Amino acid sequence: MTTMPTLTTARLVLRPPLAADFDAYAPMMASERACFMGGPFDRKTAWGMFCHDVAGWSLFGMGSLMIVHRATGTILGQVGINHGPFFPEPELGWMLYDGQEGNGYATEAAGALRDWAFATTQLASLVSYVDAGNIASRKVAERLGGQLDPAAERHDPQDLVYRHLRGHK
Repeated sequence: MTTMPTLTTARLVLRPPLAADFDAYAPMMASERACFMGGPFDRKTAWGMFCHDVAGWSLFGMGSLMIVHRATGTILGQVGINHGPFFPEPELGWMLYDGQEGNGYATEAAGALRDWAFATTQLASLVSYVDAGNIASRKVAERLGGQLDPAAERHDPQDLVYRHLRGHK
């Protein structure tokens, strides 16, 4: 079992989720903003997804971390490496809560988690599955150095797949 890390960047702390974080997570998953992830989702389904994000650490050695602003303690969203039977390969993903976009938080958090994964695992690459209509996430994937991989397996044939290779930023 992998211990959930706590990572820090210039502006952020990426820390393990706490049960109390669900109160900020559930409204995001119930909103129209969740449409890029197959939502919106009811509270019960959101709880299952939140628990999946935590369970990934003990089952697969990777999972999600909460993005917290270092100076204010505000929870900004979540970043994670999703893995398991519903993901063709480990996925680097991110989501920011309403009002937190446009500040570079997703890129900073995802870059830190990507770097942690490549430093602590044998993974040669990660992918990011991005809804073609999610322009903001497409830009994050590109800022992270992800390259479109049209041959990559995906559950949703409409998703774009950005590949992040070890050693390439």
